[in-house]
Amino acid sequence: MELPWSFCPRCGAEWKDEILTPAAPVEPEKGPFEGGFSGLLFGVVAAPVLIIPGTLMCLTGLGAFLGIPMIIAGIFAPLIGPLIGFGALKGKCPWCGASVSSIANTKEFGCQACSKRIAISHREFVRAA
Repeated sequence: MELPWSFCPRCGAEWKDEILTPAAPVEPEKGPFEGGFSGLLFGVVAAPVLIIPGTLMCLTGLGAFLGIPMIIAGIFAPLIGPLIGFGALKGKCPWCGASVSSIANTKEFGCQACSKRIAISHREFVRAA
C-alpha cells in the first residue's frame, strides 16, 4: 500500500518502508536582533533624564512648551530604545581593530579610537574611502 505522502503530517517524521524514522531537529534561524538590551538600557536611563527636567520646566509656566514634549519623550524612551538598538551593529574597526558600535539607520560613522570613517556594507564594517 503506497501512502499519499512521505512524511507524518503531525510530527514531520519521514515514512520509509512502513517504519517511522524521526526527522532531524532543524536549528531555527536566529534573527539579527543584536543590541536590543543596550537600547533598552539607553531608554531606561533616558527616561528620568527627560521626565525630571520636563516636570521642572512645566512648573515655570512658559517652560510647559518644552517640558510637556520632554515628559512624553521620557515616557516612551524605554519603548523606543530597543527599536533603535536592534538596528545597531557591533564589531571591530577595519582600520585599527578597536571595538565599535554603529547607530541604527546610518551608512557611515567615525571610529572613536582612530577617527577614520567606517562604512556599513551587508551588515559588516568596511573601510570608507
